[in-house]
Amino acid sequence: MDLMPSEETRTKTPPTAHGSTAHEAREPGGTSTRAWTTRLLVLGIVLSALNLRPAITSLGALLEEVREGLGMSGSVAGLLTSGPPLCFAVFGVMAPRLARRFGAGAVVCAGMAAIATGLAIRPYAGGTAGFLAASALALMGIAVSNVLMPVIVKHWFPDRVGSMTGLYSMALALGTALAAAVTVPLTDALGGSWQSGLGLWAGLAVAAVLPWLPFVRGRGVSTATSGPGERAGVAAGPGEGSRATETGPERAGGSQTRPGERAVSPETDADRPARDRETPGSAPAGSAAGAAPRLRITRSRTAWALAVFFGLQATAAYITMGWMAQIFRDAGVPAGTAGLLLAVTMVMGVPLAFVIPRLATRLPHQGPIVLALGVCGLAGYAGLYFAPAAGAWAWALLLGVSNCAFPLALTMVGMRARSGPGVAQLSAFAQSTGYLISIPGPLLVGVLYQHSGGWGLPIALMSALMIPQMAVGFLAGRDRTVEDEAGR
Repeated sequence: MDLMPSEETRTKTPPTAHGSTAHEAREPGGTSTRAWTTRLLVLGIVLSALNLRPAITSLGALLEEVREGLGMSGSVAGLLTSGPPLCFAVFGVMAPRLARRFGAGAVVCAGMAAIATGLAIRPYAGGTAGFLAASALALMGIAVSNVLMPVIVKHWFPDRVGSMTGLYSMALALGTALAAAVTVPLTDALGGSWQSGLGLWAGLAVAAVLPWLPFVRGRGVSTATSGPGERAGVAAGPGEGSRATETGPERAGGSQTRPGERAVSPETDADRPARDRETPGSAPAGSAAGAAPRLRITRSRTAWALAVFFGLQATAAYITMGWMAQIFRDAGVPAGTAGLLLAVTMVMGVPLAFVIPRLATRLPHQGPIVLALGVCGLAGYAGLYFAPAAGAWAWALLLGVSNCAFPLALTMVGMRARSGPGVAQLSAFAQSTGYLISIPGPLLVGVLYQHSGGWGLPIALMSALMIPQMAVGFLAGRDRTVEDEAGR
């Protein structure tokens, strides 16, 4: 799969005092530098995505042991499983502002460091309060990375939004499934200590810090800096960036344009205004982020539909990650098998997270995909209610398909805005608002489970929430952009 940015002109132009770094990709030596920078960026995206869920699913696999070790009630455990969306809502909204000031690469690097630190500390923090505080630190790192990943993809790969979102989503699903599958066996191999089983995931986060280090000092991955993809699509003009996924190689490999669209041709340094020929370490006032007006995002119906869809799919996902293994264990399934079932649910996202975004970018309306995923979720919940142990593998597969609403939501974030700054605003709004919406779900499941003594009411709640998720997802899938609606 070609993960390089859109093709740039090979015309050699003499360097200028301010533009030598910006156009070194067109020189023989600069081409190699740009290629390695892109590969390093792809590696950073993949490793970061691998770390965005193990903090949650490793805890879900050992939730019973953690509850017993820390003396948690069902309600407190419900609060613990509501922690991820709460932290994502609170800290995710800060991500665009931090990226504008420090650069997106530096913020993601700091996020990975926070994940590593939190995961290393929380098993040994002592008591429920310390465990929650260390978990919040790790989740803060996850929150800012969650928001900035679609921004980085849109900025550097505007004509590969489907492919790169799919790659990122596949890695995220793989990390989620891996933590669910191997945490219990590794805990047993380490002597049965749940502290060791949870703490070992800090090592994976440390590895994810390394690829982002070169982008910290130079601020090379910034929403305010013109990268190779920004010139090709995002900053090309009012309308071109929003169609990058449709006019690039993923749309039958041509530079074809639709009626009414302006063809985007490569520019030489002489063609670009002097304000755009800045070094990657700077944040020129005339860059895309600086010049684009801030949207009144709350005036967009599409933004609200996408935020509610994001929130309801997150509710289902975090209930699944936090409680599904316990549902199977209460039905008589052994702990190790219950962890594998959770892993099966998560690993379904690996192939589908690559297929669904690519399919979504080729459809004018993503609503049919939303409905198909919702039907799978309803079937899986029905199975958990009537025969949780007998058909456990089938229910795990169906819920795994349903959970692929997450990569679909990320793809729609990139499709429902024209420009990089627009995607940044929409991503922050949809994810922060969505995670706020999802906070009560896992907590309410824990309360219902404790007070009803069974899983009937919690499963009924999960099924009921799937209906509005399908409805708002269908609305969010319509072919329109937030710039059109927010500007009215």
